[in-house]
Amino acid sequence: MNFQQLRSVRETVRQGFNLTVVAEVLHTSQPGVSRQIRELEDELGIEIFERAGKRLTGLTPPGATVLPIVERLLQEADNLRRAGEEFAAQGRGTLTIAATHSQARYALPLAVRDFSAAFPQVTLHLHQGSPRQVAELLLAGQADIGVATEALAEVPELVALPCYQWTHKVIVPPGHPLADDAARGVPLTLARLSQFPLITYEAGYTGRSHIDAAFTRQGLTLNLVLSAMDADVIKTYVELGMGVGIIAAIAHDEQRDAHLQAIDARHLFASNMTRLAVRRGAFLRGYVYGFIETFAPPLTRAVVERAMAAEPGSDFAL
Repeated sequence: MNFQQLRSVRETVRQGFNLTVVAEVLHTSQPGVSRQIRELEDELGIEIFERAGKRLTGLTPPGATVLPIVERLLQEADNLRRAGEEFAAQGRGTLTIAATHSQARYALPLAVRDFSAAFPQVTLHLHQGSPRQVAELLLAGQADIGVATEALAEVPELVALPCYQWTHKVIVPPGHPLADDAARGVPLTLARLSQFPLITYEAGYTGRSHIDAAFTRQGLTLNLVLSAMDADVIKTYVELGMGVGIIAAIAHDEQRDAHLQAIDARHLFASNMTRLAVRRGAFLRGYVYGFIETFAPPLTRAVVERAMAAEPGSDFAL
């Protein structure tokens, strides 16, 4: 048994049993991947994959049992490498962060700046994607830290820790009827908001589920004319007069967005919790803990280590 065999099995599952793609990812040949899998199956005395002719079509029941063990062995091998680097590299290395667009644009910049000043020999890589993509990057070992509001807490293989709560704001151009309402002290209601075309986040992003739920509870229609992943895009189309925007409060800056008027909407939509996640069982180098505490000071190394040691499903509140 060797690690190349284990990697061939893991990557075959990740790539949907397409050995051509597996060979490309592992920088080898398709026959080589097939041989590695067969040799492991022969050694274990089981068939890991179901086959239709020469094609792999899925995991066998023994394969489904073996796969988590393969994942753990490869993760521990990666942990061993990282542990060696921790002592050999003395604060040098690479930190990869996966985050949604809103987190990368509005929540992370100051933490990235301060971390880079404290750890100048660490190279930072920032990947942006949907909450599901953030989780997938963590599970694949392609990111050390993930930051998102949705999805992360739903994945048992991840340790997702609360960072901060936030609410939504409504944004309109000057002179809009909602701006006039606010100037007269008229409270914003969902019924009033439903009278206008709306521009907000795509489903699965930045608290969109709470927006939909609020309208549904009151039996109102969400008159959505445009959805986007990024608040700056939403602002652009609000400026063009296409509709009323609903964005994360952290995405509004009074000076930068002086051409738009923001109206507090915390009373309309449930608050949201942004979480920071790491892969359960991963070895975290010292500077990873350093970044976590820079971004969310209550998440000290002791807190993170306690969460990593807890059973999946345990709730850690700030």
